[in-house]
Amino acid sequence: MAKKLCGTKYPVSICFIVVNEFCERFSYYGMKAVLTLYFLTYLHWDKDLSTAVYHAFSSLCYFTPILGALIADSWLGKYKTIIYLSIVYVIGHVVKSVGAIPTVGSSDVHIALSMVGLILIAFGTGGIKPCVAAFGGDQFDEEHGRERQKFFSIFYMSINAGSLLSTVITPILRSDVQCFGGDCYALAFGVPAALMIVSLVVFTVGSGMYKMSPPQGNILLEVCNCIGFAIKNRWKRSKYDSQKKHWLDWAEEKYSKRLIQEIKMVLRVLVLYIPLPMFWALFDQQGSRWTLQSTRMNMAFGHYFTIEPDQMQMLNALLILLFVPIFDFIIYPLIGLCKFNVTPLRKMAVGDDFCSVGLRSGHSGGDRRCEIGGGSCSRGEVSPAGV
Repeated sequence: MAKKLCGTKYPVSICFIVVNEFCERFSYYGMKAVLTLYFLTYLHWDKDLSTAVYHAFSSLCYFTPILGALIADSWLGKYKTIIYLSIVYVIGHVVKSVGAIPTVGSSDVHIALSMVGLILIAFGTGGIKPCVAAFGGDQFDEEHGRERQKFFSIFYMSINAGSLLSTVITPILRSDVQCFGGDCYALAFGVPAALMIVSLVVFTVGSGMYKMSPPQGNILLEVCNCIGFAIKNRWKRSKYDSQKKHWLDWAEEKYSKRLIQEIKMVLRVLVLYIPLPMFWALFDQQGSRWTLQSTRMNMAFGHYFTIEPDQMQMLNALLILLFVPIFDFIIYPLIGLCKFNVTPLRKMAVGDDFCSVGLRSGHSGGDRRCEIGGGSCSRGEVSPAGV
């Protein structure tokens, strides 16, 4: 029986998973926060190439979870997948940090090490992404559904806490610490590398307390086969066989009704995903074009403090940490008193509307800010108009 936290129904093992996730997210977002400026000022790439490589890296990070899920489900299981790909992740961070040391070879060597490091990081972070949260959920017994739900809330908060701290700290390490006669990118990448090592060590320390499930088979392949069989069977037999309520029902003679029902649910959810690529394509520009735009702005708040351009990305995590409890404990209960049903879909729609306004404001502000300042920033001058 799994050990429980003092007097609660929460397994002790989730502490290691939450700390692991916090450190991993710190390492990922900390490295990513300074990446665009690293391309621009250290590798001396132009803005377009810096933006393109930044987004290519981000895309790879979100394609590799498919690979990680396949490995975990059909071969290694979640625990071993997390361990092995975390090692790949650490190696990527170390290679990336070494590539930021000016005395290590020529510019071609720096570029090669940076690209190899980023590819390894993408496979590491993407590969463990579908495993860690699911592995945390596996630690709970079926009768502890409420505790599992609270765990995921804590897990999500740890992600944003790691993101917030890293996007504040690593830009400071880059700009305020001088090494090799310039901005210290080696330190800015080295600290996230150290946090990823801590993440791996913490996760490994908890090994004796985890509840581990063996691989259940390649569910993605089974889903694809079920869909393919349903289409093929319908094409062959629809002319002379009785009609089905749903085209997936043609797979009932080979696949379980439970699997078919679950696939139907997934297909219904996928409809909501149609606009998401457009949203994320714009949202992810916080780390590229919006960071580059911030370099042309006066980021000083009077004589009190100055925000680094790459620290602007902290606002997302900061606002999440602030607004989640405000909405959960104040706004949504007040709306509930008005007998208005706030469904998840309505929340998403309202959130998308606010995002549209924000993105449009950012685009318009970038065009107009230099004009307000009384000049042109086309050659890289700093606009007198502050944040």
